[in-house]
Amino acid sequence: MTIDLSGRVAIVTGAGGGLGRAHAMLLASRGAKVVVNDLGTASDGQGASASAAERVVEEIRAAGGEAMADSSSVTDLAAVTAMVEAARERWGSVDILVNNAGILRDKSFTKMSLDDFRVVVEVHLMGSVNCTKAVWDVMREQNYGRIVMTTSSSGLFGNFGQSNYGAAKLALVGLMQTLGLEGAKNNVRVNCLAPTAGTRMLEGILPQDMLDLLAPEAVSPGVLALVAEDAPNRTILCAGAGGFEQAHVTITKGIFVGRKDEAAEEILARLGEIGDRTEAETISSALDQGALELAKAGFEPEHAA
Repeated sequence: MTIDLSGRVAIVTGAGGGLGRAHAMLLASRGAKVVVNDLGTASDGQGASASAAERVVEEIRAAGGEAMADSSSVTDLAAVTAMVEAARERWGSVDILVNNAGILRDKSFTKMSLDDFRVVVEVHLMGSVNCTKAVWDVMREQNYGRIVMTTSSSGLFGNFGQSNYGAAKLALVGLMQTLGLEGAKNNVRVNCLAPTAGTRMLEGILPQDMLDLLAPEAVSPGVLALVAEDAPNRTILCAGAGGFEQAHVTITKGIFVGRKDEAAEEILARLGEIGDRTEAETISSALDQGALELAKAGFEPEHAA
């Protein structure tokens, strides 16, 4: 079944180039009216220009779509709130938000200044929080919303020299998990995309033939799937070079040690058993971990059958 976004209004942040541009172009080609947001900075967040967003808007219009440019910084809550209101005033609603804006300040932790740590967290994490906060009540009131957070393998699995970026990106998974729970009753679904793409952030790092395979356009179908009417909720979708996978936060069966003087020593001695993934499972909320651990201790809720 073809995904048709006709009548939907989408905001894509960081859409002046790379992944954001590819996302915006694809959503527009499927009928969405798109707010192309981009501050127009360099990859490290320096400088600003509205021209990047305006160029993408021109591309969308030339292809027969509808779009408007916005050069707000995602770190400015008042500005992104005004962006949302401008979209609603023009098109009546905001149905889709793709939090894509980001910067890099890569260094090993020992060489990284706390200012560089803070600014990356501010753009990736708080920028996504700001944009999501600006659309949240709108989506809840209309009983429809699709939100995509852009996480990363650096957050999920770690990457040397990216402690700031990885911390922010994994934090977005936690945000997604909780908002997916809170938004479900109002048909607001929240998911994460973990892209591998040959954007300007990787230029000079990877060879050109690899960058060609990792074209942003090979990732964007994942975004389209995550913002469709039949989109999942609380999914971490990994994407790159036309390949798609799911990442999961799982918990192992583990062991019961109880409260004893030698508990820590037993934990260390049995780490292999604790970490055995043979019977690992995905749990649906933080309460499930507690329930699993209480069950090991022999606790049975009164209402249990």
